[in-house]
Amino acid sequence: MANATGVLHVSPVIPVVTIDEPQYAVPLARALADGGVRIIELTLRTDSALESLKRIANEVPDILLGAGTILTPGQADAAVAAGAQFLVSPGVTPSLLDHMLALDVPVLPGVATVGEVMAVLERGLDTMKFFPAGPAGGPEYLAAIGAPIPQVRFCPTGGISLNSAPGYLALPNVSCVGGSWLTPRSAIENQDWQQITQLAQGAASLRVE
Repeated sequence: MANATGVLHVSPVIPVVTIDEPQYAVPLARALADGGVRIIELTLRTDSALESLKRIANEVPDILLGAGTILTPGQADAAVAAGAQFLVSPGVTPSLLDHMLALDVPVLPGVATVGEVMAVLERGLDTMKFFPAGPAGGPEYLAAIGAPIPQVRFCPTGGISLNSAPGYLALPNVSCVGGSWLTPRSAIENQDWQQITQLAQGAASLRVE
């Protein structure tokens, strides 16, 4: 159950979303789904993130709900209790990975080096988050990793835009990308759900080669 292979094939783009006000969580999730993106990674970067998770889990059952920025075992437990269906960490330590693997949800651990990729692979996972994708080397770096370790599939996240996403999606070891451009803060604050739906439509039309 820990491997996140299925998670990586829901959409070409996984929206990485930070929500400050829980009342925006449900309409935002519905706007993404209306645009054809039926997955969300809600980051635990705000005090109200768990409440937003609960609301989406209860009211938007047709979207695959993930919790991101998992830094501690306690956050992983709380996210699953709130309704998260998969967990994403920006990086990983042995103790955090042990704990997440013990939970009954798919896990997408963050990696940035070849050594980290090998360490996670040793634990039986061949799907990973590559973060921060842009600063860590971009498509060229991922292409280089794919030569000696072709069995691993990545969701690169960090500094990716609509314009740069195709360069990642063209790689054979990239199944999808993560991006925050689908849910700009201004659109959330202005409750411009139509803009988010349109951005989701553009993301959903991207093709994985």
